[in-house]
Amino acid sequence: MKITSKFQFNSPTILTFVIISFVAFLLNMATGGISNGLVFSVYRSSMASPLFYVRLICHVFGHANWSHFSGNMIFILLVGPLLEEKYGSWNIAVIIFVTALITAIVNLIMSSSGLLGASGVAFALILLSSITSMKNGKIPITFVIVAIIYIGGQFYSSIFVQDNISNLTHMIGGILGCVFGYVLNGNFGRKI
Repeated sequence: MKITSKFQFNSPTILTFVIISFVAFLLNMATGGISNGLVFSVYRSSMASPLFYVRLICHVFGHANWSHFSGNMIFILLVGPLLEEKYGSWNIAVIIFVTALITAIVNLIMSSSGLLGASGVAFALILLSSITSMKNGKIPITFVIVAIIYIGGQFYSSIFVQDNISNLTHMIGGILGCVFGYVLNGNFGRKI
């Protein structure tokens, strides 16, 4: 009996995202942080550089350290496969791409610091997962509670806690997860 026959690549978009992030993490370690600076973080720089546009998306693959990487990937691996099974690989890829792009643009506009990591994507998936049981346009109470605790906690942290965590990115990711959940649950007539 083959061992490989016991495993299934069950969530192609999520697993590909995690693999790319892991390769980016290893590359960053091997280059002493140079790859994160060049490709896997977004910051204000010349729009004439082609890497500026690459960084708008690729910042979600970069992570500062193992704790940062593993924290984001655990959330993504816990909720992502279930969401991918429900909404499809294409829709999850669109959510990741749009979340990366919007969080990068907002960070460039609102903050002078750089941004890297998949926390915006993780929180988009978390909030999307809490709204998946929406039926007939009715909002689940569990979603309301998660949204209040999550967004309230991020808002509190952004005001009262001084750290290197982009609470704005978390909030934007969460809001995007809510919007995508509303759309994907048929509230605009069709899926993306």
